[in-house]
Amino acid sequence: MADAREHVLTGTRGAITAREWPHERPRYIALVVHGYGEHAGRYEEPAGVLREHGAVVFGPDHMGHGRSEGERVLVEDFEDVVGDVHSVSELARSLYPGMPVVLIGHSMGGLIAARYAQRYGDELAALVLSGPVIGAWELPERLLALDEIPDTPISPAALSRDPAVGAAYADDPLVWHGPMKRPTVEAFARTLETVTKGGDIGRLPLLWLHGADDRLVPLAGSRIGVEQLSGGSLTERIYPGARHEVFNETNKAEVFADLTRFLDGVSTT
Repeated sequence: MADAREHVLTGTRGAITAREWPHERPRYIALVVHGYGEHAGRYEEPAGVLREHGAVVFGPDHMGHGRSEGERVLVEDFEDVVGDVHSVSELARSLYPGMPVVLIGHSMGGLIAARYAQRYGDELAALVLSGPVIGAWELPERLLALDEIPDTPISPAALSRDPAVGAAYADDPLVWHGPMKRPTVEAFARTLETVTKGGDIGRLPLLWLHGADDRLVPLAGSRIGVEQLSGGSLTERIYPGARHEVFNETNKAEVFADLTRFLDGVSTT
């Protein structure tokens, strides 16, 4: 969208850049939390859907990601990232006072969003988790057992059944294509445990979206975490054959319809 604009904020460990997709008369604020190695600019299409639905949309680039400062993909403490996302929320609420806030987190962003909801759930109208790194995710334990973390980048084919999605990802200069860094993997492991022990989010409405063929963040492990996190107001949508990025999948129209239908029940309350 041509009229998207950027804000630069003081983050916990350097400047962070947040993208805003404006709306002249929004009904709510949608805060989009991206995944590992990527950036908010990859959420142009879901931002457009949300804006058509009545949202003003904000999406930060996390520290070490996208246009934000910091060593690439280095996250030593996800509590810092949660704090940065909260700073973006405060900016959004200052620009659009009185608007309810919906938090949407994908993959690593789902872990960040889950922790955010534990810390700041009283400021949210709803939580949406897409392919969230939550619950029993085995990758950190496997990587930390190795003397050296292998340089095995994410396979573009694991993202979507649409080959154009993988091709765009592979060609994106703002996407990290190198190995994971040990401090980040350690932070993943700690935060998975923190969220597990952090309690549920009460009656906050929660929508869980997941591809049944997600090999990066397998469905069964996420289910454990989602069911622990939910206080009972859970809506789940599992898509047969879909891979990790359901917002970029071949059935994305169905996914967007499920998202907006869910928000119809919570966004203006």
